[in-house]
Amino acid sequence: MLITDQQFAGVRGTVMDANPDMAKEMAGRIVDESLKFVAVCATNPGVGLAPSRIVDEGWHALILHTHMYAGLCERLGGEGTFVHHSPGYDPISYDPPILDRTRETIAALGWEADPELWGPPSDETLVSVAAKCQHAPECTIIITPKPKPGAA
Repeated sequence: MLITDQQFAGVRGTVMDANPDMAKEMAGRIVDESLKFVAVCATNPGVGLAPSRIVDEGWHALILHTHMYAGLCERLGGEGTFVHHSPGYDPISYDPPILDRTRETIAALGWEADPELWGPPSDETLVSVAAKCQHAPECTIIITPKPKPGAA
């Protein structure tokens, strides 16, 4: 478990607040996928990963819980690790290999990416998300860990 049940419920509530018509079960699935995404980013610096637009909605909710989110990043990636969000919205430049690579990295950690939640940015048939954010190639998430003291 990456976060406590209480923390999970809080983040799920944040997703639902931003998306009033969303079912609790769907909001929970989105939080699950955003946790997987943060985990693969924190543990695979320099790979260049990006969330789907739907998963990004959950990531936004995680980030709003700043204290919990900062602790999660450090637990996953080590001291000084923080998975930063670089917003961008460019569905025209959507690059499927970014999502493919992210799903493959999730699988390499032993999880399965929820295929319904990792679709292209134009797929709002499942969920209509509040955030206008899609990570195109020029805003791919690349984590640069903070250098350890004394490291050259």
